[in-house]
Amino acid sequence: MEDIGPHIAIGELSRCTGCNIETIRYYERIGVLGRAARTEGGFRRYSLNDLRRLAFARRARDLGFTLEDVRALLRLSDRDEPSCAAVRDLAAGHLNEVRAKIADLKKMERILHAMVLQCADGTLPDCPLIETLFEAKAIRFGRGASPSRQ
Repeated sequence: MEDIGPHIAIGELSRCTGCNIETIRYYERIGVLGRAARTEGGFRRYSLNDLRRLAFARRARDLGFTLEDVRALLRLSDRDEPSCAAVRDLAAGHLNEVRAKIADLKKMERILHAMVLQCADGTLPDCPLIETLFEAKAIRFGRGASPSRQ
């Protein structure tokens, strides 16, 4: 992508992307964004390409990609001929992680639903939800989990 030169102040870049100014500076330090051009007064100035990269990084992070994944995707996109296979492999790995999280969340939903039902209308003298949480911790500890993990 051809760049028309640096001209966007950091505050405007923040507003355009919804990215916090400190995050923009951090992304610059770790190489997600290149070093910003500076005015004679030392103010950062960003290009349209920087805006695109930051929006890309923000969207990828919103989708749960790690910063390392974002950097890898950006490196792939920077190539003259980006490798679709490499991007696919990275995305497939992330998809597996997302599916595992969904499975964990569904399990958590079932457990919480059962615990809420046990509480009925909330008038029981002892709280079954609290008791269930204590039992779950005791069961995990009883199976060999160390207390430091609790």
